[in-house]
Formats: sequence, C-alpha cells, structure tokens
Amino acid sequence: MEFFRIKKDVPFMRHALIFNIISALTFVAAVFFLLTRGLHMSIEFTGGTVMEVAYTQAADLEKIRGEVGKLGYRDVQVQSFGTSRDVMIRLPIQNGSDGKQVTSAQQSDAVMSALKADAPNVQLRRVEFVGPQIGHELFTDGLLALTFVVIGIIIYLSFRFEWKFAVAGVIANLHDVVIILGFFAYFQWEFSLAVLAGVLAVLGYSVNESVVIFDRIRETFRKMRKATVREVIDHAITTTMSRTIITHASTEMMVLSMFFFGGQTLHYFALALTVGILFGIYSSVFVAAAIAMWLGVKREDLIKHSNKDGEEGVDRNDPNFGARV
Repeated sequence: MEFFRIKKDVPFMRHALIFNIISALTFVAAVFFLLTRGLHMSIEFTGGTVMEVAYTQAADLEKIRGEVGKLGYRDVQVQSFGTSRDVMIRLPIQNGSDGKQVTSAQQSDAVMSALKADAPNVQLRRVEFVGPQIGHELFTDGLLALTFVVIGIIIYLSFRFEWKFAVAGVIANLHDVVIILGFFAYFQWEFSLAVLAGVLAVLGYSVNESVVIFDRIRETFRKMRKATVREVIDHAITTTMSRTIITHASTEMMVLSMFFFGGQTLHYFALALTVGILFGIYSSVFVAAAIAMWLGVKREDLIKHSNKDGEEGVDRNDPNFGARV
C-alpha cells in the first residue's frame, strides 16, 4: 500500500556522514548524562512499600496522589488494578527526622489516615515491603533481558542477511536504546519496569524497520545491476518511504494517545516509545544503512553467484534467469 510514490531517488547517503556525526554527538551526550546523572529508578528497583486499598466507589487517582503527596512523598505511584475501586499505592523508602528508616507499618498508617480524612470508608487490603535486594535483582534481570535481545538480533540478522548488515543493525539499535536512556537520565524521568518494557519494544520495532530496508537493498541489488552501492541504498530507502510514513504515523498516533490520555501509569512508558520510535526511524535510515555502506557491503555479499554455466555473475534468484539460459 502506498499513499504516494517518489519518482526520483532521494540522495540520503550523500549526507550520511553529517547525519552520523550528529548521531554520534547525541550518543556521546546520552552516555555522558547516564554516567553523571544516572537513571532515576522507581521503587520497583530501589525498594519501598506497596499498599492495596479498596473504595466503595470508583477511586479518584489524581486526588489520591495529591493526598499522599502532601505527606512528603516525591515519587509515589498510584494506579488502579482489578476494578476501578481497587487501588495500588507504591511508596519509596523514607527516612524520619531522626535519620532512621520509616517502617512499612508507619508509612501505611500515615497514608490511611490521610485517605480516610477524605473517604472514611476506604479499607486497607494489603501492605508489603519490597526490599532493595529484590529491586536489584529486577534491574539485573532487565539488563539480562536486554542483552539476550541484542544477541538474538545479531543471530537473526546474520542468518537473514550478512554479517555487515548484522553489525550495522545492532549498532543502530543500541544507538536507539542509549539515547532513550540518555533522555531519561537528563530529565530525571522515572525509570520503571514499564519503561524497560518500552525500551525492549523499541528494540523490536527498530530492528523490524532495519530489516525492511535491508531486504529492499537486497532486492534492489538484483534489479539495478549497474548501479553503485550508494545508488542502490538511496533507491531502496526511497521506495520504502511511503511504507515507513504509514507505519510510523499510525503507531505514533496510538502511542501519543496513551501519552495524553493513558494517565500517570502509562505516561513514561508512552514517552519511552515516542522517543524510541522517532530515533528508530532516524537510525534505520541514516545509521544502519550508512554503516553497512561504509563496511563495504556489495552485491556479491547478498546474492549467490555461480560459474557453472560459464556466466560469471549470474544470479540464479533472478526470475529471468531461466529465460536467459
């Protein structure tokens, strides 16, 4: 499906060096902020108190956040679960005026007193303390998941295409991940399990876009036998522009809907997806394709040749091969 077709190839690779310098500077800035500022971890990683409360009618989450926020909690998380009357409240670890850590019982008592002042019928269902050790395990498991995804992408691209494309695709995907994390470090947005899920989703989304472009490059090598590598890549990217715009625009509409109307629970998840999708488009076109070109990808890397019939450079995958021989 195409909304439009560009008749003349856009010379993307002519400006590849400039775009990759910009990309490299952005990447270095992201790494700098990650090292100097670090990520602002949610209580899922740092530990804290989890409370489950029940209301007799639909709970007003914004009002609950305001009431709990008055107690001095900066990073309180309030979300519905099960029904609109059931609410989960996550509180970070807090120290008292004497410097000692406030216990979960003390935290829950203070929160329930604040909530009952506004809704006397609210009931406490469960209180649970999440220790920092569990949070550390969650963070470690998240990094392992990210590592396995990257390894899987390398293996998949190596089998599907050629090692030069595999290297280019992995560099582009890691570029997206690091820049997302850099945004979260610079603005000190909260990094939670939902955001980690968003980062993993961006990895899959980005590699899909890279595969589409790589596949079109392979097809173009078969059709444009006398074209240079740069001309082949420019043509391949140009012919996928309509598909790219349709796919990413429709996805971005859904993500922005979550961002504006999904509430506090989906806010940072949608934000991670928004940043990731935008940079995913950029990296697939200007980073992955350019790196593959600089690594020296050529027609012989993607199409098998045979000299059996005395015709050097014959492509047996060409649909016209049978007619010629």
